[in-house]
Amino acid sequence: MEYKMSNEHTALVVIDLQKGIVAMPTEPYSSKQVIENSLKIIESARKNKMPVFLVHVTPSADGKDTLHPVVASNFSFERPADWADYIPELNIQPTDFLITKRQWGAFYGTELDLQLRRRGIDTIILCGIATNMGVESTARYAFEHGYNQIFAEDAMAARSEVMHSHPVQYTFPRLGLVMKTDEVLKKMNE
Repeated sequence: MEYKMSNEHTALVVIDLQKGIVAMPTEPYSSKQVIENSLKIIESARKNKMPVFLVHVTPSADGKDTLHPVVASNFSFERPADWADYIPELNIQPTDFLITKRQWGAFYGTELDLQLRRRGIDTIILCGIATNMGVESTARYAFEHGYNQIFAEDAMAARSEVMHSHPVQYTFPRLGLVMKTDEVLKKMNE
């Protein structure tokens, strides 16, 4: 069945394109490639008057919302002051929605679902870093909340090829449609 996307009911959700995360090495696409492809989708969404949700992650100032799992984590490190700042390439517009999350996923503990529903959104396009963390966690919640999803596979990346390819091959096809950036742009402009 051919899927016809409705721009009126679709929003773009961009995960963690922030200074500290894009500075990390990524595979199979470099952060630069992810940014370039994400910017193409952002530009098209804005042109088509689709809501753009820019998500970034940062702990609260007092650290009280930091999870303390029973497994060792190598994610504890001193973050530079601008670690959570959105990258300037995003060219944030007054019509963009800025979402701050404290965990991996963009739904838990944020107003993302509320803002999507208030605008009659039933489909989200997802991109960003990291495929297997922020993107996948957001996708799982979106599925449970009943959203249709489109994954811009070459507008996301992870710390390794395997961390990227596993959700792309096994999880995302069960939650929505996996496409390349050019295919997403074509759908947005049909």
